[in-house]
Amino acid sequence: MADPIEKLRLKLVQQVRDVFNDASAGQKPEPPSDEALFERDTPIRMVHADLVGMMTGGIRSLLLQMLHPHALQGVLDHSNFREDMHGRLRRTAKFIAVTTFGHRDRAMAAIEWVNGIHAQVTGTLPDGSSYIANDPRTLAWVHVAEAQSFLAGYMRHVQPNMPRSEQDEYYRQFAVIARALGADPVPETRAEADAIFRELRVDLRPSPEAREIANLVLNQKPEGTPPGVQAMLGGDAVAMLPPWGRSMLGLNAPGLSAIPARAATWGMGRTLRWAFRQT
Repeated sequence: MADPIEKLRLKLVQQVRDVFNDASAGQKPEPPSDEALFERDTPIRMVHADLVGMMTGGIRSLLLQMLHPHALQGVLDHSNFREDMHGRLRRTAKFIAVTTFGHRDRAMAAIEWVNGIHAQVTGTLPDGSSYIANDPRTLAWVHVAEAQSFLAGYMRHVQPNMPRSEQDEYYRQFAVIARALGADPVPETRAEADAIFRELRVDLRPSPEAREIANLVLNQKPEGTPPGVQAMLGGDAVAMLPPWGRSMLGLNAPGLSAIPARAATWGMGRTLRWAFRQT
């Protein structure tokens, strides 16, 4: 007789994999490789393996990225984000998985593919100036927003007392991918990340379009997501934003509503780590 607990665990794992992989297109989870860019049990693989930390951190990162006029315009001009938000998020998650856990040849091929796409993403901003997606400073903002957010999500939900040395190592590892994508400047420590984050903040601008994307990210339920999960993850991500970021996006501080969101995401994280047999 099949173990009902094991059956439940396997069903949960399959449901999560279906959310992140388009089975109709033949997508499968990225198998971890011993010949990846990064060794097993190192900070980047621990951080990027935690689903709830990555989901809440990913939402926070995307909200911050949309405050950069160049990054925002690239999405508006060259993406079907409004019509296929789930597909866009899936592709981003797949890139992170391949470059973190996949064989180094697959990781470098994925990076080259993204570089090729970025080279074609060009256009004109509302003020008449031009933009290009592979601008090093724009890529630097995208990277530092991601790195800070993913690490913040992991520390919030998994390891609040993560040693500073491991945080620094996370930035050093993630810098390998950022430099291969052409970002500059790229932090290699938490202190450098904080300094670059402050430096690049001057490039950000509030806009109706950024608020529209924020509304989509927070309120449009991706296909296959259980009811309530999007609001729970979004509420936790908004709570993680700096106050000035919420202000620029027209978002209210969660207040007391952050407490149930935090509790729910904490419980969800524990359940998923059990299902995927993560310690």
